[in-house]
Amino acid sequence: MKVWVNGRVDDADAVHISPFDHGLLVGDGVFETLRVYDRTPFAWTRHYERLVASAQGLGLAVPESDTLRAAADAVLAANELRDARLRITITGGPAPLGSERGDHPPTVIVAATRFRTWDPTVRVVTAPWTRNERSAVSGLKTISYAANVRALAYATERGAGEAIFANTSGNLCEATGSNVFVISGGVARTPPPSAGCLLGVTRALILELCAANGIAAEETDVPVAAIAESDEAFLTSTTREVHPIHSIDDHELPAAPGPITTRIAQLFEELVARNLDP
Repeated sequence: MKVWVNGRVDDADAVHISPFDHGLLVGDGVFETLRVYDRTPFAWTRHYERLVASAQGLGLAVPESDTLRAAADAVLAANELRDARLRITITGGPAPLGSERGDHPPTVIVAATRFRTWDPTVRVVTAPWTRNERSAVSGLKTISYAANVRALAYATERGAGEAIFANTSGNLCEATGSNVFVISGGVARTPPPSAGCLLGVTRALILELCAANGIAAEETDVPVAAIAESDEAFLTSTTREVHPIHSIDDHELPAAPGPITTRIAQLFEELVARNLDP
């Protein structure tokens, strides 16, 4: 496996990352994951813009879009990948053994692996921990994923494929690596930015597709218990796309996928087919 690190493509086993890297020491960094279709990263512009926004939130510098896109293309070619999962990671670089940053430039890593498919539907559980919607990193895609790792392990231990977080107000926030849509009475609802969720690229595209195709959808606070009471529900993410939820905790939903979820998934598939950088 070959990766791109700080301007150079090399074997992953040969790459050296400093043991003093701030990403390793304190989780100081940001990242983006992109789905690659036939060697082309999907929604590159939107993902790059979100990477920049996350980096600005932490005070990190980001290489130009053209530089990272060339790195992505080089990694995909070096690994002979057509359909893949691509990740861009930027950390604070080598630093002292503490929270303060050093004088070194950021560490920039571009890596890719083969894409793995998901089961047609997914069971989710409610995590026993909450998201802090007032956190300094709320809404930023940082590499500080320990809470996500723990919650996903909690889900796996219970035979589920994803865990759902409430925020401190008891409203639905997000899942460990995806956004959540709840459908009741013909309306698709997803938490607003104020709920503390990461604003997913796929989430935004789904809202736009709904608006353009006469599907009722809104950003609004949703009690976390609303999933179990919904007609349909689904997850969205770069790799999951539109992933129907068939059960939440011990409650089976009426349909998975339901008619609205099916329609939204179809619209998203059509979007991918006609425009890889919407």
